[in-house]
Amino acid sequence: MSNSLEPLRVVLAKPRGFCAGVERAIEIVERALEKFGAPVYVRHEIVHNKHVVESLKHRGAVFVEEVDEIPEGAITVFSAHGVSKRVEGDAKLRTLEVIDATCPLVTKVHKEGRRYAAAGYDIILIGHVGHPEVEGTVGQIPGRVHVLCTEEEVAVVQVADPQRVAFVTQTTLSVNDTKQVIAALKQRFPAIKGPDTRDICYATQNRQAAVLKMTEEVDLLLVVGAHNSSNSNRLAEIGTQMGVKSFLIEDASRLDASWLAGVRTLGLTAGASAPEALVQGVIERLAELRPLQVFTLDGVEENVHFRLPPELETEADRVAITSDMEL
Repeated sequence: MSNSLEPLRVVLAKPRGFCAGVERAIEIVERALEKFGAPVYVRHEIVHNKHVVESLKHRGAVFVEEVDEIPEGAITVFSAHGVSKRVEGDAKLRTLEVIDATCPLVTKVHKEGRRYAAAGYDIILIGHVGHPEVEGTVGQIPGRVHVLCTEEEVAVVQVADPQRVAFVTQTTLSVNDTKQVIAALKQRFPAIKGPDTRDICYATQNRQAAVLKMTEEVDLLLVVGAHNSSNSNRLAEIGTQMGVKSFLIEDASRLDASWLAGVRTLGLTAGASAPEALVQGVIERLAELRPLQVFTLDGVEENVHFRLPPELETEADRVAITSDMEL
């Protein structure tokens, strides 16, 4: 039946899917299970993808919302989004053996925020209220922190001293939207200090740039990722903003065949916490509906790797790190 239909040109984004922070977080849970055995407790989803979470559950990971659900002294992993000082303190009270999977780029934001707070600045955190990364960052900065994500909120935020204001950002935001908020902050607080958009992580920027490029040639954009994944939502939003019909889907089962009506070229990408297997699953589903011609868009080749926590490093890891340093 599909052979009688017009071929569908599928353009794959490059890069797409897992970033170094997500790969590191997942590997931390996997290695903890190998080294200590099950159960290993994980506070919140290690990354925002139910397929990843379910896979780790089958291997013995136990996901909880708060550390008071974890037996005293148990092996515990903090998710890639980071946690507050309160959560760290609660874990100590329960004598939990904590392995921190916080993305190093999120940790960098924490350090910047604490540095500004120590100097007496009000901190503007550009981010989404309620997101785990934002909650963790607010809880890592001892001082006055204001969370906002729109230019309208910039207009009404109240600070102690307009001459002593600094900003940091959630790492998974839309680069273009963040630039507009930063511009509004600089207009209202000319003395404001901050990192421009450098706190938007490299992976987020690369994936957004790939989607922006893709919108020039596709009729439909599919983003594979979880609906609670900030970076995945931003990718779909960029497509919509550029006038391309765009859908965020968790996996191939969420693909609606009616979306393909009149579509000649389809763009396909994945959020930073979505496994490549899910992308391939979507391609397989598309192949059931139409003959396919699959291409990969030219894009950035990512070669970023983050070190594992020392307690999980092997001798081979340390040798590899030493070799890299010698290059």
